Amino acid sequence: MRHAYVLLVLQLVACVGAPAHADRQRVNGSVRDHVRSYRRAHEHELLTSFAELLAIPNVAADPANLRRNADTIVAMLASRGVAGRLLEIDGGPPVVFADLGASTKRAKTLLVYAHYDGQPVDASEWTSAPFTPVARGKDGRELALPAKGKTIDPDARLYARSASDDKAGVFGIIAALEALKATGLAPSVRIKLLFEGEEERSSPHLRAMLVKYAALLEADAVLFIDGPGSPDGAPLVSLGVRGFTSLEMTVYGPNRSLHSGHYGNWAPNPISLLAHLVDTMRDTDGTILVRGIRDAVRPLTASERKLLSATPNLDSELRHELGLAWSEGSGAPLAERVLLPALNLRGIEAGHVDSKAANAIPTEARASIDFRLVPDLTPEKVRALVEDHVRGQGYYVVHDDPDAATRAEHARIVKLTWGDGYPATRTPLETPVVTALLRTLDATGTKVAIKPASGASLPTNMFDEVLKAPLMFLSTVNYDNNQHAANENVRIQNLWDGIELYAVVFVELGKAWR
Repeated sequence: MRHAYVLLVLQLVACVGAPAHADRQRVNGSVRDHVRSYRRAHEHELLTSFAELLAIPNVAADPANLRRNADTIVAMLASRGVAGRLLEIDGGPPVVFADLGASTKRAKTLLVYAHYDGQPVDASEWTSAPFTPVARGKDGRELALPAKGKTIDPDARLYARSASDDKAGVFGIIAALEALKATGLAPSVRIKLLFEGEEERSSPHLRAMLVKYAALLEADAVLFIDGPGSPDGAPLVSLGVRGFTSLEMTVYGPNRSLHSGHYGNWAPNPISLLAHLVDTMRDTDGTILVRGIRDAVRPLTASERKLLSATPNLDSELRHELGLAWSEGSGAPLAERVLLPALNLRGIEAGHVDSKAANAIPTEARASIDFRLVPDLTPEKVRALVEDHVRGQGYYVVHDDPDAATRAEHARIVKLTWGDGYPATRTPLETPVVTALLRTLDATGTKVAIKPASGASLPTNMFDEVLKAPLMFLSTVNYDNNQHAANENVRIQNLWDGIELYAVVFVELGKAWR
C-alpha cells in the first residue's frame, strides 16, 4: 500500500509540472544490497564506533565537549578517507565540514546537514547513564554489542542522548560513505557535509557561519538528515519544517507571600490570573485564539492539498499507542494539524503541590510557551499580535522586572520575555530535486511517507536566505525514540535502514536529477 502511495505522489508531481526527462527508471538493487552486505559483516565495528561517539557528552551549553565531538567526527571521517575540517565562528562551537568533490564536471552539488549537539539531560530520569550507550532487547534486558563478524537483533535499541537526534544522522552518513568506499561505489552527486553543534539552542551562530563560508557551502540543494520517520515505521520525506519562537510570561501578585486565610479573596492570586490569561490565548481543542495569527498563514497550494489528501491516516493507531481517547483539532488528522501554527504550553511554575503545598498566595506565576510557525507567520508577527492580545485583556506589558512604582500604578502587570525565533520553510513538491529524490527512493522499493512539512522546527530559513538552494528532509530513525526526553534511543534496524538509504541517495540521486 505504501509503495502505491509513493507512485500516486509521483503521478501527482507529473500532473503539476514535473520535467519530462525525469521519467521513472527502476534501478537494480545492487547499491542497497552491497551496502547491506557490508553492514552485516561489520556490525561490530559500526556499533562500536557509534557508541564511542555517543559516549561524548554533547549538551549544547557545554563548549569543551562540543569541540571534542567535532574533533572526533573529523577523525572518524579521516579514518574513512574523507578530509574533514572545522569551520570556526566567534562565540559558537565548530561546524564540521567536508567536500568529497565531484565525479564529473556536470555533477550537481548536494549539501548534507545533520547536527551533533543534543538536549540537556536529567540523569535521574534515565534508566541508565545518558552518555553510557546501552543496547536493550524488546524485553528491556541489556544486550552486549555484537562480537566481530556477528550481528545484533535488529529490533534491539541503543539508548543514549542523541542516539536518534541527531548523532544517528551524523554517524549514518559517515557509515554510508564508508560502505560505498569499501564496495567500490561512487556518488553521482558532489557531496558536501555540514555537521552543526548548536541546533538544540536554535542555532544562534548559524547565519553568521553560512554568510562567512557561503562560497565554500554553495550547493544546488540541501538535504537535512534529522527527525523521526513515520509512525508506521517508514522513512519520511518532508518538504519543510515549522518555524519557532518562545515566550516566558510572568504575572504578579503581592510583593510577599500571604496567608490564604487572612488574605484570600482579597489579594489577587497570580496563579488564577495566569490561568485565565493563558485560557484566552488557546482553547482546549488546540485552536489559537490570538486574533490575527490564523489570518497570517499562507494557504496550502493545490499540490500540497492533494499530497495531504493522499497521506495515509494513522491517527487511530497512534492514539491507541499513546493512551489517548481523543486528539485536538476536532478529529482532524495529525498530518493536517502540523501544517497549522501551534501554541504549546510547555510549563507552568507557581507555588507548590502535594506535600509541599502551603496555604499561601504566591508572589508570581510563570508560564513557558513555544509557538510553532508556518509560512508567512514570522516570529515578529507573533510577538506583535500576542502583545496586542495581552494588552486587550487588561494587562500592562513590561519586558523587565517591574519596580515598586510600576506595580503600584497598574492593577495587572505581565512581563513578556521573548526567545529567539525563525520562520518556517517549505519547498514546492514540483521542485526537480524533490522529484529526483522521490524517484530514487521509489526505485529501491522502499516504503516512504511524504509530507508537505513536518511538525518539527529547524532554522532552515537561514539556508534558504543565504544559500538560496531548495531544502528537503529525510528522516529515518524510529518515531518512538524519546528524542529530547529521558531514555532516548534508536532502533537498530532504523540505524541500518538510514545507512542504506543515504548510500542509495548518494549513488543514484544524480542520475534522476537534471
